[in-house]
Amino acid sequence: MDGVGGLVAFSGKTLRLVPQRPFQTREFVQQTEFIAFVSVLPAMLVSIPFGAVIALQLGNLTKQLGAESFTGAASALATIREASPIVTALLLAGAAGTAICADLGSRTIREEIDALEVLGISTIQRLVVPRVLGCVVVAMLLNGLVSVVGVAGGYVFNVLVQGGSPGAFVTSFRTLATMHDLVLGEVKAAIFGLLAALIACYRGLTVKGGPRAVGDAVNQSVVIAFAALFVTNFVITSVYLQLVPEPV
Repeated sequence: MDGVGGLVAFSGKTLRLVPQRPFQTREFVQQTEFIAFVSVLPAMLVSIPFGAVIALQLGNLTKQLGAESFTGAASALATIREASPIVTALLLAGAAGTAICADLGSRTIREEIDALEVLGISTIQRLVVPRVLGCVVVAMLLNGLVSVVGVAGGYVFNVLVQGGSPGAFVTSFRTLATMHDLVLGEVKAAIFGLLAALIACYRGLTVKGGPRAVGDAVNQSVVIAFAALFVTNFVITSVYLQLVPEPV
């Protein structure tokens, strides 16, 4: 419980320092570029089979129910609402989050963090805030890319492999999908990116011991981030389904 309380306090302090000056623009740009570099290609490669698997499963189900014309809407909505934010979050936590945790953990055991504090430099404002904002920005942009690639993969798989109708796929998607679905995916991606970055930074800055402790902290940050992301996804989806009515 001390770890949970420390993470909550750390997150609150980080969010309070986000609007304060001076803003580390150079660090923010560098971290955003690095996070995008390690995440974009894996996200695209993972989103293609994700879209294909969703189209396969839903295509078989709708065929059994005699509702093949709704395959496009079902697969595209599943990709935009659930698959894309989850893929984005897992890749950010697994790729960018581990790098962030290892970097800050290495600085911690080398006592660089203590040196900054002695000089009166806020570690959170100097190192954490740029990384957190970089993760949020990349998560939102990456979610849009994953959504496009995933829907395109599902479309190609449904039309070429399952023999679906291109017109029915597009028409059903345009009929049932709304802007709220895209907004939901972007909100999820932003929250997931925020959580993954906060957890990685917190574990990196609270490392105690030598290099082995850094490796343990990296592993713990991934596990904690995955658990937090899935729980948060369930809560957000439940609230969304209660507040936003489905189109008729």
